[in-house]
Amino acid sequence: MYNNTSSPFTGLPPVVKNLLIINIICFLGTMIFDQATRFFGVYYPDSPFFKIWQIITYMFMHGGFAHIFFNMFALFMFGPILEQVLGAKRFINYYLITGLGALVLQFGVQALEVYQITGTISASQWLRFDMLEGMVYGNHPSLTQEDFNKLVSVYNTPMVGASGAIYGLLIAFGFLFPNTPLMLIFLPVPIKAKYFIPVMILIELFLGVSRTGSSIAHFAHLGGALFGFLLIKLWGIKRPNYW
Repeated sequence: MYNNTSSPFTGLPPVVKNLLIINIICFLGTMIFDQATRFFGVYYPDSPFFKIWQIITYMFMHGGFAHIFFNMFALFMFGPILEQVLGAKRFINYYLITGLGALVLQFGVQALEVYQITGTISASQWLRFDMLEGMVYGNHPSLTQEDFNKLVSVYNTPMVGASGAIYGLLIAFGFLFPNTPLMLIFLPVPIKAKYFIPVMILIELFLGVSRTGSSIAHFAHLGGALFGFLLIKLWGIKRPNYW
């Protein structure tokens, strides 16, 4: 009897395979349930919409097909060899910790934005919340429209996506395999990881500083990269002997 077991996940190590499956299932869920992003994306901790489980679930939610495609493509490309080098347990810990590290930096930047407007990092009293509809309204006479819009952006916009953890994987790959040539769609020639990944980090830093009102959480990407670098140093991860 012929048994065809080929599938898109054939040959993938278990953690990468399961991460891909979970992310795809969660993405399909957001297409079915309109409120999924509101409950499982992560809000600024001072927002009444924030729930503790969101610090994990946000990593498995995505804002559109392009968002999940590029994140999962990067996980598919870089994840297997990193799981092989680190081992399954350390790999999943690395993935989740860098995802949490993305939140640390993102929340810090949001707290600074709130402080610059109100003089405190806890400004929910300046706003009025409709918990049923998930809406935010102005509740302070000294708020300008611009400041109100900034606070609404912080308090009423959930962050979603695995990008922080993905940037952690990029840092690990660049450290372990710096001379590996990477073929990119938008470049006609391969570029070594040790050149490409630092350029990506610098671009994220530039965009994070220059586009503070952007819907893309650039500082979360940087937070994932930063915590990835710290974990590599803390764990004493070395390049493979054959490298």
